[in-house]
Amino acid sequence: MLVPLAGAVAMAVLLGVAAFVIFNRNHDCSSGKLPLRVVATPDIHPALNKIAGNYNKAMHSIDSKCVEVTVAKEAAAKTANALAAGKVTADFWVADSSLLMESMRQTSGGKALPQVEGSIATSPVVLAAAESAAPKLTGTLQPSWSAMIAAANVANVDGPGKKVRVLALDPQKNSAGLAALLAAAGTAREAKQDKALVGALKELSGQLAPDSTALLASLTVKSSRVPVGVTSEQAIYAHNAKKPEAPVVALYPKEGTLSLDYPVTILAKDPAVLKAAADFKQNLTTESAGKILRAAGFRGTDGKAGDALSEEKGFTPDPPTALEPPDTATVARMVQTWSRLNLGSRLLTLLDVSGTMALPVPGTNMTRMQAINKIATEGLGLFPADSEVGLWTFSTHLDGRNKDWKELVSVGPLSESIDGSLRKEALATTFSQIEAKPTGDTGLNDTIRAAYAELTKTFRQDKINTLLILTDGAGNDDPDGGVKNAEILRYLQKTYNPKRPISILLIAFGPEAEKGKRQMDALAKATGGEAYIAKDILQVRDFFLQGMERRLCSPNCDG
Repeated sequence: MLVPLAGAVAMAVLLGVAAFVIFNRNHDCSSGKLPLRVVATPDIHPALNKIAGNYNKAMHSIDSKCVEVTVAKEAAAKTANALAAGKVTADFWVADSSLLMESMRQTSGGKALPQVEGSIATSPVVLAAAESAAPKLTGTLQPSWSAMIAAANVANVDGPGKKVRVLALDPQKNSAGLAALLAAAGTAREAKQDKALVGALKELSGQLAPDSTALLASLTVKSSRVPVGVTSEQAIYAHNAKKPEAPVVALYPKEGTLSLDYPVTILAKDPAVLKAAADFKQNLTTESAGKILRAAGFRGTDGKAGDALSEEKGFTPDPPTALEPPDTATVARMVQTWSRLNLGSRLLTLLDVSGTMALPVPGTNMTRMQAINKIATEGLGLFPADSEVGLWTFSTHLDGRNKDWKELVSVGPLSESIDGSLRKEALATTFSQIEAKPTGDTGLNDTIRAAYAELTKTFRQDKINTLLILTDGAGNDDPDGGVKNAEILRYLQKTYNPKRPISILLIAFGPEAEKGKRQMDALAKATGGEAYIAKDILQVRDFFLQGMERRLCSPNCDG
């Protein structure tokens, strides 16, 4: 009986030795530690830090060294810029979105960005509102990208924007902001809402929050209009997890949405560190790591949610409909769209005050001058405070015998003080007081030449430089001769510089406008601009938006 027992003991000893050898081979720290430096976006940093702590306790060994993971937090855009400049010291990077990576890849240093190696979590980009305010949105704004565009469209004065104020995240600095821009733009194009999108983006550029934390805090501020924002689902969870006095709820766009996908990029060069990075990346796909991520409000890469995103907590556990991710070219184009639309404006307005402007407009109680003044007020109301605007009037002999134009308000920032009042107020007052010159003719060509020369001389590279002409469309009518039609066209064609573009935007209102349309088109086209005839005052906002749209293609808008 002792012989089998002795054999069993011997076998147990041998198995124990084998287990000891195997354990120590996988957890051998005899040669010290192997640091793995991870950098991650602030939203996923706490969860990754917890996963890294568990990983370190498990003593993962590479070449007799135990891997020691440290996780630093940094905004993804900042890391991407530093990486493109060759200034990143991390070995392992978790950004928040592949969309951001594609956007950065189009920059001058973007070719240095390495390819991503998979995703570790997701979080849909959603609309958000204060829990107390959400019921007020019923009937005003149903959760959708198209409704958000309508509410933010600066030209839709009678739309949902009267009751709803949309807040956004800067798409050039924030991945959730970029995803929202791309989702909204894709929806707008399918619905043929391009002009509405331009109006919305122009308005949203002045409603930007620096990050999701600031945006969500702004949603709880009492206002006459219900504030609605755009952020990630996880950001809402993290906000509510802090037990704020005013919780926020997620509103899922009916068209579907894009998600942050938290891509992994391995930056290490050292062979041992590369092994450690691969091992830690594998660990991030384990169930224990996934459980930590889901508990922090993230979804799995399959879109599945954990208990953190329950209905009781104001979320929809089922994955929202996923929109088709845009390709690299689309991402680059939308980033450029945002950049161009948000260049400041520098605008010199030429206002026709010739005798025909005193004539009545058939079917209205206004003269042409009154109609044009209303048009100007409507259009200029679209420009933000940092825009530079000035005003000249034109007819004949306005400022001395041989001068057909007169400067009334110099070009400068709307927020700048002029004689004790803001330039914006000075413009409004001046427009309201201007009257037509009863005996005045129309020295349009002389005025265009002088104004275009002035804008060329004072060109601002950081602005969209535009010459706006408001007229009744009668064209050039100068008994003193002056610059002829063919001559002004040759001048504009010669002077226009696509590298320093100054476009003419011409808006005419009145029964004679159609007669002069051919010449108006020629003047505008010579500078990459556009000419419009307004049938009624409300069309003007559309014309200004169309003018803004041309920023996106300038200087090649016409092929």
